[in-house]
Formats: sequence, C-alpha cells, structure tokens
Amino acid sequence: MTADPTMTTFAGLHHRPGVPLLLPNAWDHASAAALAARGFPAIGTTSLAVAAAAGLPDGEGATREQTLALALTLGAGPWLLSVDAEDGFSPDPSEVAALARELWAVGVAGVNLEDGLGPVDRHAAKIAAVKAAAPGLFVNARTDTYWSGDGDERDTLRRLDAYQQAGADGVFVPGLTDPRRIAALVRHLEAPLNILYSPAGPTVAQLADLGVRRISLGSLLYRRALGAALDAVTDIAAGRTPDGTTPTYPEVRALERNVSVSRSANASG
Repeated sequence: MTADPTMTTFAGLHHRPGVPLLLPNAWDHASAAALAARGFPAIGTTSLAVAAAAGLPDGEGATREQTLALALTLGAGPWLLSVDAEDGFSPDPSEVAALARELWAVGVAGVNLEDGLGPVDRHAAKIAAVKAAAPGLFVNARTDTYWSGDGDERDTLRRLDAYQQAGADGVFVPGLTDPRRIAALVRHLEAPLNILYSPAGPTVAQLADLGVRRISLGSLLYRRALGAALDAVTDIAAGRTPDGTTPTYPEVRALERNVSVSRSANASG
C-alpha cells in the first residue's frame, strides 16, 4: 500500500482540507521528543527560546550559531522539523541560501523566514535563493505587517504575492486574528496560509473552518513553561504544593533515550 503523501511529507501536511497542521514549537530535544510522543508529526523551533537560552536578543540576527546547533540536535529526530531562522541572519540572499543548505543537510524539512518589514524585493530574493539552493526545503515566508506593522491590507497582499512568486511554499502572517481578514487572505492566496495561534483569537477549529492550513504556537509553549516554573517555585516558597503536570525523572530520561535510539537507527539505515 502506498503511503499517503499528505501524512508523510512536511509539505503534504499543509494540504489536508479542513485539517490544518498544528505546529508546536520546541526549544530543546526533550521538549521536541515530548511533543512528538503526544502525536505531533511535525515540530517547529522558536527563535525567542533560542535567543533567551543564550541571553541574546531575538529578531536581531544574533543567533545563527545557536539556531544551527539546535537544528543539528533536532534534525535527526523522528519528526518533521521546521526551523525559525528569523530573516536568515543576513541581508545577503547568497548567505541565506548557504544557511538553507546547512539546514537541509542536517535533516530539516522547513524553514521560516521573516521580512521584518524590510524591502519586499530583498526578502523575495532570499526566498528564491533558498529554493534554488535547497529545492526540497519548505519555505514559510513570513510578513510582519500585523506583527510589528500597522496591519495594512494592501501591503500585506503586495508582500505575500511577491513571496509566492519567488517560490514560497507557504506564507505566514503572525498577529492577524480577525476572522474576516483571515478568510479574505485564504481566498486570495494560492499558497497555504499560516496563522499564529493566539489565546484571545480564533480557536483551532475556527481557523480550520476559515481555511487556514497551518497553525503555529510560536513561543507560547516556552513562555508557558517559564511561567509554570515561576508558579511552582512561588508555591513551594509559600508552603503550597505546586499544581500542574510534573514529568518524572525516568519519563524525562526516556525521552533522551528515544532520541538516541532514533539517531542510531538513522545512522545504521
């Protein structure tokens, strides 16, 4: 029996009508393995967590080395991996293409590239360079018109059209939560639309009904984990028993072993 490509390839997971790819974002191998064990076939990384772990600023091109190190750690895992690469860590398309080749070589299936509201032509050139360097790498082209801009609809469409024409496999509009505008974008676009989940925005089911094909969690899980740690230590200091789920020591060690086993299997194969 031939495997269904919509379930076995990263691109295929974006083309299941009514069933968007819910992409949780990990920050180390234990978080990725735990998410995969819950049945998520694809895992993303989050640039905020990479930057915060190193004590560096997010979104300022300071974490190329750390991003590659995490990709090397996670790329061999039994999941499909998408890497948040900020703007590619360079204004030079050839340097972004070199990064793409490195990511593809360590087993990464997709990359997220943000425009940071820089010139449209420059970001389109980066996308085209990445697709030329690593044709199999799924490029999710992000525009920040809603994230850090003023949400101008014309500018959003102009940017997304240019990125599609440059070869983007999917497009990402974080910060957009208005159902009417989301539905309008879905109707306009050819590429799958990625929306960043917001607890104050539409639910996963509502986004699916709107035609969204990918729902990212971004840094939400990482920030929730930090919040849970702070809540727990506050409870302990106050003489209370912490609430919430606490994996046991053996359970965490099992995640480590599972990753090691998968790497050994990949190496022997």
